[in-house]
Amino acid sequence: VTDNEVTTHDHIGPEGNVNSNIMDRNLKSLKPESVWARFAEIVRIPRPSHSEDKIRRYLVEFAESHGIEHCVDEAGNVYMRKEATAGMENRMGLIMQAHVDMVAQKNKDKEFDFENDPIDAYIDGDRVTADGTTLGADDGIGVAAALAAISSDTLAHGPLEALFTATEETGMDGAFGLKPGLLKGDILLNLDSETEGELYVGCAGGLDANVRLPYKAAAAPALGYATLCVNVRGCKGGHSGIQIICQRANANRLLFRLLRQISRLCDMKLCSVDGGGLRNAIPREAEAVIMVPDGDVAKVKSTAAEFLKTVTAEFAGIEDSIAVDVTDAEPCGEIIPDDVAARLMAAMVACHDGVARMSTAMEGLVQTSNNVARVVSDGEAVTINMLMRSSVRSEKEALADSIDAVFTLAGAEVVFSGGYDGWNPNMDSPILKTMIGMYEQLYGRRPAVTAIHAGLECGIIGGKYPNLDMISFGPTINYPHSPDENVEIESVQRFYDFLIHTIENAPEK
Repeated sequence: VTDNEVTTHDHIGPEGNVNSNIMDRNLKSLKPESVWARFAEIVRIPRPSHSEDKIRRYLVEFAESHGIEHCVDEAGNVYMRKEATAGMENRMGLIMQAHVDMVAQKNKDKEFDFENDPIDAYIDGDRVTADGTTLGADDGIGVAAALAAISSDTLAHGPLEALFTATEETGMDGAFGLKPGLLKGDILLNLDSETEGELYVGCAGGLDANVRLPYKAAAAPALGYATLCVNVRGCKGGHSGIQIICQRANANRLLFRLLRQISRLCDMKLCSVDGGGLRNAIPREAEAVIMVPDGDVAKVKSTAAEFLKTVTAEFAGIEDSIAVDVTDAEPCGEIIPDDVAARLMAAMVACHDGVARMSTAMEGLVQTSNNVARVVSDGEAVTINMLMRSSVRSEKEALADSIDAVFTLAGAEVVFSGGYDGWNPNMDSPILKTMIGMYEQLYGRRPAVTAIHAGLECGIIGGKYPNLDMISFGPTINYPHSPDENVEIESVQRFYDFLIHTIENAPEK
């Protein structure tokens, strides 16, 4: 399908009916054309984290075709630079920064290969979204905006740089690998925020928890047991930093609550579990294969139905599509030993998930949280992956200690990795004051100034370049890190106009 093609698509509605909708894929018809033209190209380039060679090649070819000075560093970051235009040599140097990778999430029934397939992006009213997968507007729109600006032949600017960082979504590898001396500018404009009209001046730090509960598989009962698949699905999911405040359901947690209830009703055997996905995505789906006595099947299905009613009521106004299914499954040859399964279920129910503490310094900001992101068995161990976030290092460490205690008591091995500190807000930042005034001048209202409960690269880059003044902003992206991800078209125009206005009016040195 070409960028300009409009096709008919069968969309399954909430009642299961099939509606024929026209899907307009002509992103290049949108404004600002220079940004959407670049984004239309970017979405066609597979770029999940750790598979970024194609997008790097695109960026290098783009720089070469526009005569822009560029290089690729050892960490896989792509850097571009342009000298100031005539009369702007005395302006502070600006560095536009965005990350090239995207979160790879899809609906369970969607066949899609993120390593090779282009994102099927289309216009849906006043938004752009994708068909059954993440869109990659996080941070593809930031990349597109930076490319549009640095390649412009009409933009008046001081020294202008663009830094496109690698593997941000799964460890911020590019930011960590950035070497001092590459960047020349004075001000970093991070283009990775997701609410237009807000200026971000701080972010949370993060820490990964890697849990492994080993076991020696036991033989499954030979007779008298039915094999069932217990599936929790339909949760909204989303970004584990930005959407964690919404208190959405975590499919992994719901699954283990239900499994523990079933284990109290009958002699349940746990065969396998597979739930969630990426560390920074709130789990939308999780399933387990279990065995129960033949005579207890009806009771198990009734319990699952009652559990669905319970959680539907608990998440009323937050979740509207949670589903719990118990269906027949193929017989299992092996099970997780009963004592291991019991310890696993207890630890999963006891482990903290979601918001742990709100900030007292900034109203409405989550200070500390945890996302129980991935739970999977492989016949030898159950592996659990979590991502903790906090803008307060001591609270992050305390939460880690709590998680370590819970899973150590369950007999698991716990290893922490990928830790990074947050970005402490500087309310006296010169560029903050300048950009507040610019926004008011453009749009007649004061922008919100806030921090974000997510891991922006500013904290890491600022540690390597301590003299940088930094700020983060972007268009409005809804449901990032989920297949419902979409970007509001009008917000892209406002975001880009603000970026251009900032570049044209950069402070003097």
